[in-house]
Amino acid sequence: MGTPIIVAKNSQDIQKEIVLHSEFVNRHGLIAGATGTGKTVTLKVLAEHFSKIGVPVFLADAKGDVSSIAKAGGTSEKFAARLKMLGLDSIDFQAFPVIFWDVFGEQGHPIRSTISEIGPLLLAQMLNLNDTQEGVLSAVFRIADDQGLLLIDFKDLKAMLTYVSENTSQFKAEYGNLSPASLGAIQRNLLALADQGGDLFFGEPSLNILDFIQTNSEGQGYINLLAADKLMNTPKLYATFLLWMLSELFEQLPEVGDLDKPKLVFFFDEAHLLFDNASDALQEKIQQVVRLIRSKGVGIYFITQSPLDIPEKVLGQLGNRVQHALRAFTPKDQKAVKVAADTFRANPDFNVSEVITQLAVGEALISFLDPQGTPQIVERGWIMPPASSFTPITTEERHILIQHSIIAGIYEKVLDRDSAYEMLQRKVAENVQQQQAQVEAAQQAKEQERLAKEQQKAAEKAQRDKEKLTQDILGTFAKSAARTLGGPTGQKLIRGLLGSFFGNR
Repeated sequence: MGTPIIVAKNSQDIQKEIVLHSEFVNRHGLIAGATGTGKTVTLKVLAEHFSKIGVPVFLADAKGDVSSIAKAGGTSEKFAARLKMLGLDSIDFQAFPVIFWDVFGEQGHPIRSTISEIGPLLLAQMLNLNDTQEGVLSAVFRIADDQGLLLIDFKDLKAMLTYVSENTSQFKAEYGNLSPASLGAIQRNLLALADQGGDLFFGEPSLNILDFIQTNSEGQGYINLLAADKLMNTPKLYATFLLWMLSELFEQLPEVGDLDKPKLVFFFDEAHLLFDNASDALQEKIQQVVRLIRSKGVGIYFITQSPLDIPEKVLGQLGNRVQHALRAFTPKDQKAVKVAADTFRANPDFNVSEVITQLAVGEALISFLDPQGTPQIVERGWIMPPASSFTPITTEERHILIQHSIIAGIYEKVLDRDSAYEMLQRKVAENVQQQQAQVEAAQQAKEQERLAKEQQKAAEKAQRDKEKLTQDILGTFAKSAARTLGGPTGQKLIRGLLGSFFGNR
């Protein structure tokens, strides 16, 4: 059996409690409402209750005020009046165990992922690429895989894009046309993401997603709090980063079916950012994760201003609903009110569309799943007060908690192992060496050819000199012989030799 969680009290009958059953928390949920209507308090109340029953939580702190959950609350005149209205004498104020995270490593432990873990689909969403550019990026990832080039950090991907750009003709036959224009667009968008600090997200050690699923010595679930105030300046990075974490949970956690309580509850604040301008492929992936991750024991709760921000196929999978006040000043606002009203099981005691615009701060329309897993009739209720403080913790308090965290020192030091950048640097160096060796070999061959020609010329000259010397010697001998033959001795010699011819003359 699960644990009943008292989330609110009925506005019409304050003695009646509105209960969320822990065994159905993994059926997902929605917290919606206009700015300033109480969504953050509802978020904190749910997170506190989940922590109390030993369920870890992940949530993003977009404004920095949710950090107050790490500090015990206190009473005030306004708070005492709310307790009295709810029929409560007191509340057990307490702080909750928190692990602070920050992509930029400033307000919490760094969170990183490798380029390969993110993959081309999510990275294309981060970089705001079109379909053609996404296809080229996928081909770059495939080339890296085929050549054993590890894509870990930002410089790896930059080096890989440069390498492919310089060798497009080499890859065209196997991987298709890799347009220089698309490669250039990817490189420009990558630089823009780096300028926004997105490069800090890529690297090692990468996040072990199971570090989110921990309890303290008292059995309370840790509340993993992501500092998102700076991250929200790059909404694509924020949304894709959270989606990556959901994907990691889906891939790494085993199938467990329905449990008495979930293994983790994941709050997705500013949920509209996840769906704005998302490609069809990404939309399909989100729907698949939401549909299937509940069997891994994970509940996803989307926080946004209007149900219109959530695609219908996703909205239909959210079993637990908390709807704070909406405004209906424009036709678009009125449409949002109607959509919100239509998502509830009607209550015969009031008109849902009218009540949505009349709700006070801290009041909401609520419909949770009953013990049989069926959506309950919508009720109007006051959200219970949180046990933690309303005042955010100070910077000093945050740093102390970070230093004494159970994961302190695990993610702080960046690792830079041998990967695509280094491999390609070596390949470039090897190519330079090969080219240099070829140049040197060509020069050596040319030098040898020159020496051979010189040797041949020298040999020819020596031969000519020898022949000339021979001729000179013969010429000298001939002249000497002629002089000798012209004298008496010569004549005698002729006669002696030719006596038979001339002897009887």
